[in-house]
Amino acid sequence: MIVTTTFTIDGYEVAEHKGLVRGIVVRSPTISQGILGGLKNIIGGTIGAYTEMCEQARQQAYEAMIAHAEQAGANAVLGARYDASSVEPRGAAVEVLCYGTAVVLRRKP
Repeated sequence: MIVTTTFTIDGYEVAEHKGLVRGIVVRSPTISQGILGGLKNIIGGTIGAYTEMCEQARQQAYEAMIAHAEQAGANAVLGARYDASSVEPRGAAVEVLCYGTAVVLRRKP
């Protein structure tokens, strides 16, 4: 599966558009990530435990988007993007959305 943030790929043309595909994940920190993140929040600096949680959420959303594209019969996703937001008043959970346009690419003659 080819995934790109661009809308064209050199040497390929879009043979068919399959539509919008997305993967969405809502995650909250594990107990250890919450404790480590809370302690780091007090003293300041980069919060590695939260960075790890967000990266896990991004990877899961990406994989869900790929699965959605495969179900649609696509061999590529163009214009891939991420969006994230807090879904709880205290910000203890994060929603990560990965989306793009599923297409069938073929090599240019």
